[in-house]
Amino acid sequence: MILGINIDHIATLRQARLGTEPDPVMAATLAILGGADGITLHLREDRRHVNDRDLDMLIGFITVELNLEMAATEEMLRIATKKLPGLVTIVPEKRQELTTEGGLNLKAGKNSLKKAVGRLKDKGIRTSLFINPAIEDVDLSKDIGADMVEIHTGTYANASGEARERERAKVVRSVIHATDAGLKANAGHGLNYHNVTGIAEIEGVRGLYIGHSIISRAVLVGMEKAVRDMKELIMMSCPMQ
Repeated sequence: MILGINIDHIATLRQARLGTEPDPVMAATLAILGGADGITLHLREDRRHVNDRDLDMLIGFITVELNLEMAATEEMLRIATKKLPGLVTIVPEKRQELTTEGGLNLKAGKNSLKKAVGRLKDKGIRTSLFINPAIEDVDLSKDIGADMVEIHTGTYANASGEARERERAKVVRSVIHATDAGLKANAGHGLNYHNVTGIAEIEGVRGLYIGHSIISRAVLVGMEKAVRDMKELIMMSCPMQ
């Protein structure tokens, strides 16, 4: 099971002073030393955290998977098809949101998403769709032509007790359905050092994509150790695949 580290909030801290530090590229280097299998960055329309310079430097520098999260807009599609990241994850995006609030509305956006995925795949870019944990969304992702899905775990992460178990069951069903349909299944959003094991234990999960909790711990213990601690938790929990 791979661990992808989202470095957006390193850039958020940099943007607090509109300066040059901390540098997301240096953070990515330390994350890789800590065991990260990939680096994720969400290039937003308003460039509120990571920017084009960060993407350019990371593409030319890191040797692990680079996962570019982006909305399926014309601007972002032009950037992706020019820069050629290893993976693109298409996510919903609202200008005022603090973080991604849920999965894509695949039913409403099916035709435009199919065209966007087609453009990316024509350039040899693997594509993933960020979806809610629902069988219908998995089926729509397959119809759209994605290579994989990333299942939204935010509701699971924010729940507790029996509610969390119900949410976890939705994730399990979605992972099983995705793998049966020939899609690779990732998971992410809201995962931290206390709840990650419940998702890491699910057989068939290709990778976990985590950002905020790791960056938060890195402020106190350092990036390399924060990533290593999470990687150890995941590896102790994940089934042999």
